[in-house]
This record gives sequence, structure tokens and C-alpha cells, in this order.
Amino acid sequence: MMDFFVAPSILLPGLSMPSCLATVPLFAANPFTEPVGVIHYLVVGAVLFTAGIACMTLKRNALGILMGIELVLNGANINFVAFSSSYLRGEGAPTLGLDGQVVALFVILLAAAEAAVALAITLNFYNNHATVDVDRADDLKG
Repeated sequence: MMDFFVAPSILLPGLSMPSCLATVPLFAANPFTEPVGVIHYLVVGAVLFTAGIACMTLKRNALGILMGIELVLNGANINFVAFSSSYLRGEGAPTLGLDGQVVALFVILLAAAEAAVALAITLNFYNNHATVDVDRADDLKG
């Protein structure tokens, strides 16, 4: 049984409180006991995205920065798939509901190409300078 908090009715004369605001749940529901919904996917995507941003800004190693970029892209992919969920579409939606999955597949292909090119550049820089520290990357002038 949930405990409810009854809001005090201190109102101006002639005004009444709407019935939907009269009782508010005192404690929010435990997210670990509820079925997995869209909000859970959005939270995981946001955590991955912020972890990737932190990794990109704090790492000085080129491989760490590449891992941060991959985390950002994977967090965005999870959000794309979550936003294409059947819970967020209307009943008479004329689409198949695969929009988010198609965009996520395109982002995965783009991330694979980006990783291949970035790793090739990083390996070339390591062969020339014996380090992958991005602060020494100003030597790459054409």
C-alpha cells in the first residue's frame, strides 16, 4: 500500500484545489521493481552519453578519446531505439516502427568506418613518435 500525502487546502477564498492535485504519492516507485520501460533505456543512454563526454574531455590518450566517441555514439543509438518504441507511437501509426533501428544501424556503420580511419591515424602517429599522447599531435602538418 502506498502512503499518500494530502496537500493542505490553503487557498484563496473562492478557489478550490483540483482533485488530481489533492493527493500526491509520498514516495516514488522503485525503478528496480517496475517492468523495463522506455525511461530505463533513456537513462542508460544518458549515462553512456555522459560517460563518453567525460572520457573524451578527460583523456589525453588518443585511444581513450576514441573509446569516448564510441560511448557517445552507443548512448545515442540506445536513445534512437528507445524513441522508436511502440509505447511512444500512436495507435494508428502508418510506419513499421523501425525508424530508430535503421538510424542506429547507420550510426553503427559510420562508427565502424570512423574507428578504422582513426585507428590507422593513431597507429601511424605511434610509429612516428612512439606515443599516442594527443598533446604531441601538433606535428601532423601536411
